[in-house]
Amino acid sequence: MSTFQSAPDGVAPLVRVSAHLERILASVAPLGTVEVVRLADAAGRTLATSVDALVDLPSFDNSAMDGYAVRRADVAAAAVDAPIVLDVVADLPAGSAEEVTIGPGQAARIMTGAPVPAGADAVVPVERTDAGTARVAIHAAPRPGHHIRLRGEDLRAGDRVLTAGMELGARRVAAAAAAGLAELPVVAVPRVAVVATGSELVEPGAPLARGRIHDSNSLLLAALVAEAGCAVSEIRRLPDDPHVLSEWLETRGDCDAVVFSGGVSVGAYDVVRHVLGGLGTVDFVRVAMQPGKPQAFGALPDGTPVFGLPGNPVSVAVSFEAFVRPALLRLAGRAEVRRPTWRAVAAVGWRSPAGRRQYMPVALGADEGVPTVRPATSGGSGSHLVGGLAAADGFAIIPEDVEEVAAGDLVEVVITR
Repeated sequence: MSTFQSAPDGVAPLVRVSAHLERILASVAPLGTVEVVRLADAAGRTLATSVDALVDLPSFDNSAMDGYAVRRADVAAAAVDAPIVLDVVADLPAGSAEEVTIGPGQAARIMTGAPVPAGADAVVPVERTDAGTARVAIHAAPRPGHHIRLRGEDLRAGDRVLTAGMELGARRVAAAAAAGLAELPVVAVPRVAVVATGSELVEPGAPLARGRIHDSNSLLLAALVAEAGCAVSEIRRLPDDPHVLSEWLETRGDCDAVVFSGGVSVGAYDVVRHVLGGLGTVDFVRVAMQPGKPQAFGALPDGTPVFGLPGNPVSVAVSFEAFVRPALLRLAGRAEVRRPTWRAVAAVGWRSPAGRRQYMPVALGADEGVPTVRPATSGGSGSHLVGGLAAADGFAIIPEDVEEVAAGDLVEVVITR
């Protein structure tokens, strides 16, 4: 006898994408754990609290060019056909601690990044001289302060360098290092359990019996979790057996979120709906989107956020982008959880379902420098077309009130690659 209950009738009204996302974001909060990490380990993490510069940037007046530090008054009349000759009294490489003062009629040979000597108020590039070592002929008059980087012109000690909620990419880590910081406070990395359900799923590469398919969803979700800067705590493939799923829920390891694929619709064997629906803390809804209409979100009995996504791979990818990724970024403490969108020209036309927001997998191109997009596969946004995901650079997002995209139309695009 089947252990499944009767499937719901599935006539609930459609929920808008924005409403479903807002409910999710209102239900998750940044993890409370803050870690302090070395700069070398900070890339990809989220800054927990804002940080300020400890030193001026630059921390001293320095040369922006290889050349000669001079008193501008001495060389104001210099020209190619009337060079002015100065005595070279010092040779200053980058990192030099030598304290030098330039007097009338004098210059110092100076390299990029070296401290500007006292008395000098301009640097003449070596290309505008005869490159002399004992005496140098200046062939061009510099402007006041020419090629001198002034102390603090970038940042002053105490100025804000990085703001809480930022993702710490390479450039931000470098800015922190230059500002005198050796460590940064970061939010703990969210741990996510990935569970693909379906008795039809087998290990990738295994022989396929009739009715079986290779499991791509668990790998897809695990990779998407990692791309969002989170850690995969475990990957499971479970059959459509409520006892197996219930046992896993009772024995699962610690994690900060759980993401299921499959089993969330109204089918007789939709195991996630049958098990989680009985908890009373997980909602199953129909979202006005294509693909990805059946969705689930709520919390497990211990408060862990749980997501239920459809089982078709394109639906999984779209649903993760629309709902799971923003929530995981919120858990990670990110200030901005939505990707930016761009406008591109549709290279070809396609249909979009009335009343539903379409996420069309698209490949990027260009026409005379103008960004273009076209469906990544001839099958369009079909939820089962996992092979076409490999050719997609992102998704074209077509509003609910648009039923047809014509070649030449401007469309909104989110780039995910």
